[in-house]
Amino acid sequence: MIQTRNDVLAVVSQSGPAVVFFDAVTYDRLGEVRVPYEPHELCFDAARRLLYCTITYRSGFYRANTGRARELVVIDPDERRAVEVVDLAPEWAPHGLALDPAGELLWVSVEARGAEEGAPTAEEGALVALEAGSRKPVRRIPVGAPGPHWFVLTPDGRRAYTANKEAPFLSVVDLGAGVTDGRIAMPGGSEGIAVAPDGRYVYVAGPKGDGGGGGARGDGGVRVVDTATGAVVRTLPTEGPVLPVHVTSTGLVLAGELRGAAGGSPPGGQGPGVLHVYEGDAVRARVPVGAFPLTITSSPDGRHGYVAAVSASTVTVVDLAAGAVAATLEVGRPGEPGAHGMAYVSRPTPRPRT
Repeated sequence: MIQTRNDVLAVVSQSGPAVVFFDAVTYDRLGEVRVPYEPHELCFDAARRLLYCTITYRSGFYRANTGRARELVVIDPDERRAVEVVDLAPEWAPHGLALDPAGELLWVSVEARGAEEGAPTAEEGALVALEAGSRKPVRRIPVGAPGPHWFVLTPDGRRAYTANKEAPFLSVVDLGAGVTDGRIAMPGGSEGIAVAPDGRYVYVAGPKGDGGGGGARGDGGVRVVDTATGAVVRTLPTEGPVLPVHVTSTGLVLAGELRGAAGGSPPGGQGPGVLHVYEGDAVRARVPVGAFPLTITSSPDGRHGYVAAVSASTVTVVDLAAGAVAATLEVGRPGEPGAHGMAYVSRPTPRPRT
């Protein structure tokens, strides 16, 4: 095992293609693990001490790629090596990842299912459950929409909500029954999604801000959904479109606003973004971040937020109490799409001496 004194931040470098590791205290770059093109999201399995990385496209990004991929890479973050590549066929374009509260099922969102890439698909997007120990698929729940990228599980593990890029609604999934049993109107499609620690609210970036059907300047924001009623009860406003949304362990809502061409053009047309930090309905801070913020996570204690910017290929580390930038991490090559998914990897717990 590689000796690690501190916790570690793992970051996808799309143009690597790699998963890059940084010391979460000193911010030193520790190394990387090469993966197939083109990696997107990460999930850390603390019980098994494994990282899961989805390979979504062969190159490019949503609606502008050279083909959809179908792999899940399993990484040992302590040894910093890939230990398995799981072929998810006939599923295509795996994206979001989440472990159920018991840590036994790894849920993956997929764009479609079909016999081969380019052929008519038998089913549209879905959530697919893998048994975490074997990585074998055990359940598939269609969500009734194409393009379900990000999703969340409620803290009790009973329901999931998927944000659908191409559909004007969120899909509400009953995980126990294995069915989609509701829709929540989200005109213009939706992007990032997060759930409150108590499960009372789901926070959704909408309308989608990738330049395809929504997200004009002045139309952005974070829609707040009451999970008890399924109603959008308010909006946390922003000037421009929002992609990533995250909720810290302390209940702060973090939203990454795009700045640049109206509507959020492809990554090359974006300028520096803004992180909005909300406490309740009030804005605690607005912090400058890299161009095209795409993913947000935070430390387990809620002290630091991390904003991955795909165009800048950086991660901005934000001191959430101070509302200020603590560090900027260089992830990939300048000028190439870079930083995307992230996972906070707590250092291994020392085994007691016998």
